[in-house]
Amino acid sequence: MLIFQLAIILFASKIAGDISVKLGQPSVLGKLLIGIVLGPTVLGVVTNTEMIQEISQIGVILLMFIAGLETDTEQFKSTGKASGYVGVLGILVPFTLGYAAGLVIDLPPMQSIFLGLLLSATSVSISVQALKEMGKMKSREGTTILGAAVIDDILVIIALAFVMSFAGGDVNLGMVVLKKVIFFAVAILLAWKVVPWALSRFAPLRVTETVISAALIICFVYAYMAESAGVAGIIGAYIAGVAISLTKYKHEVFEKVETIGYSIFVPVFFTSIGVTAEFIGIGSHIGLIVGLSVLAILTKLVGSAIGARLAGFQWRSSLGIGAAMVSRGEVALIIAAMGLDSGLLSTEMFAVIVVVVLVTTLVTPPMMKLFFRERRPAGEQDAAKVHQRM
Repeated sequence: MLIFQLAIILFASKIAGDISVKLGQPSVLGKLLIGIVLGPTVLGVVTNTEMIQEISQIGVILLMFIAGLETDTEQFKSTGKASGYVGVLGILVPFTLGYAAGLVIDLPPMQSIFLGLLLSATSVSISVQALKEMGKMKSREGTTILGAAVIDDILVIIALAFVMSFAGGDVNLGMVVLKKVIFFAVAILLAWKVVPWALSRFAPLRVTETVISAALIICFVYAYMAESAGVAGIIGAYIAGVAISLTKYKHEVFEKVETIGYSIFVPVFFTSIGVTAEFIGIGSHIGLIVGLSVLAILTKLVGSAIGARLAGFQWRSSLGIGAAMVSRGEVALIIAAMGLDSGLLSTEMFAVIVVVVLVTTLVTPPMMKLFFRERRPAGEQDAAKVHQRM
């Protein structure tokens, strides 16, 4: 059954992606929407099995690994200030208004704080694909977005540990911070000394594709280390990609890992997001879903855009950066599951949040397309109109 479902996912995602591009949208939007169609909500031909989720997890890790390989490290250093502004304001605005919204809908103060924190999370895995399709991956905007995502993840996880410790969870805040500090220290040390050495030692081995295997080992080890330290695995994979981008094996690894990722794992990741959506029984909460969705989109968009504007970006680019930070993705779902287990999120609210996360994920690609769309000079626009009439 798994093999047949994979065949359906790959076929449908490629066709849906192509249709999306023909309609002027990033292909990732079509892949997300076809997941809803294939899943239990509509056709039910693909189910959210544990194996599909595991393949999907590999897909998002490879996606962020590829993003790291494409990162211009010099530009990454130069956008540190901008990433800081975007990351911090992209947390403060959603958190403040999310907390206020929780109080308005009569949630207890601690649950309102958790709701604000949940709306502060971001996941740029979807944004990365949209950036690649628009040729913005190596731009100053793209580098700022990736840096801001790292900052966002660190601050939100630390804040989450702080909140859960006050909520009665068995959480040692000092240990949480220490584990993250150790992770980044070890990750940088490995990137500097061990990664180049490991690749050079693997390369001469008399077996096939040794360099690619070594690169994937490094990617998966970094992702595992990140998750063990309480950081999202995709952040670890991204750092691994950046580390390998500094070696002479960068182009070889990029070309072959991109082929591996986009042939099977990445399409499964995009489609599985839609497959996981279940809209049964949410009709009675439609007003709350709409309200929280609008709040989630606007607060992240505006907060991050203001941060980008303060860093010197023009308003159009600032809004594009803000749009890229809107998707809450798998990071918010993980936090929501933690809230459900700890009693900070009710079962009904959890179901609402899942739909809100899906909405933020779906609107991110077209919003990025809108704000990052290049404006041609008036003369070129007139020439294009004349050409269309001929």
